[in-house]
Amino acid sequence: SRPCREQPIFSTRAHVFQIDPATKRNWIPASKHALTVSYFYDASRNVYRIISVGGTKAIINSTITPNMTFTKTSQKFGQWADSRANTVYGLGFASEQHLSQFAEKFQEVKEAARLAREKSQDKTELTNPALNITSHQVLPSPIISSNGPGEDKLFRSQSADVEMTTEKERLKKMLSEGSVSEVQWEAEFFSLQDNNNKLVAALHEANASVEQWKRQLAAYQEETESLRQRVAELEAQGTHDSSSENNKEELSQTLEELELLIKAKDEEIQALKSQRCGRWEAEGEREETLQKLQELEARNAELEQRLRLAEQSLAESLAEREKMHSEVTKVAEIMDVKVFELSELRQGLAKLVES
Repeated sequence: SRPCREQPIFSTRAHVFQIDPATKRNWIPASKHALTVSYFYDASRNVYRIISVGGTKAIINSTITPNMTFTKTSQKFGQWADSRANTVYGLGFASEQHLSQFAEKFQEVKEAARLAREKSQDKTELTNPALNITSHQVLPSPIISSNGPGEDKLFRSQSADVEMTTEKERLKKMLSEGSVSEVQWEAEFFSLQDNNNKLVAALHEANASVEQWKRQLAAYQEETESLRQRVAELEAQGTHDSSSENNKEELSQTLEELELLIKAKDEEIQALKSQRCGRWEAEGEREETLQKLQELEARNAELEQRLRLAEQSLAESLAEREKMHSEVTKVAEIMDVKVFELSELRQGLAKLVES
């Protein structure tokens, strides 16, 4: 836990990055998820810090100084350089509003740090008068004033100025190089995140479709087996010479129902094929389903062939029965003629006997 003397004054959530120390061009993510980033104020030392903790590790521990600058490099990304930590921090926010709030708070804290530094310097000058006297009595030398020759506040050597200028240039270079790839990275990050969500949704949809295909396939197998049994019954009925007209009508109706069932199954198979073409996951299960569908199609074709043979056999049987009926009718007519002739012959014989 943080000491009681240091209190948070503002917190937000953001993805934390640090500049790659090797290339100075690429961002390195500090964590896989967004972290809490907070401004802390240490009242005992009168300093402001930005702190972010991931697990048990401090990801950001940056003391804010008046010469720091927070730069917005895009609508949702900002960065600042910390010379003490010798790095550049980058923050990716969920919205432009969160970025603006963080930037405004950075400016406020930076101004507060500047006032705190000036107050500390004034206090030092008041509590150390000998330091002021010494500064007034310094003779001209290689030391020059950073605020001009007429002021006697803070003095630096020429070598210190050169070092500070070099440090500023280096930090500017780090900022510019880091921001070059930031926009490209941010676009790629959100694109990958969107693609990942789409892939997860497509995978769930494909899995649900596979389960549906399995259920439909089991139902088709049961119905195909039922159709096979009914065809076997029809073939058995077709082998017997049925003389009932009701059996003929019932058989014709059954054949029509079977044809409608087969047509409906063909339409369902086509619909299942069209659904299968829109799926790209579970390749092994789809191949197995396709193979079973092909077997179903072959079985349906076989059933249709057997139905046609049964219809042909039935037609032949009916034709043969009609032929036999016709022959029986002819024989009956011949017998009637013979009986009539025999009757006349008997009558003639009777007359002869009477005479």
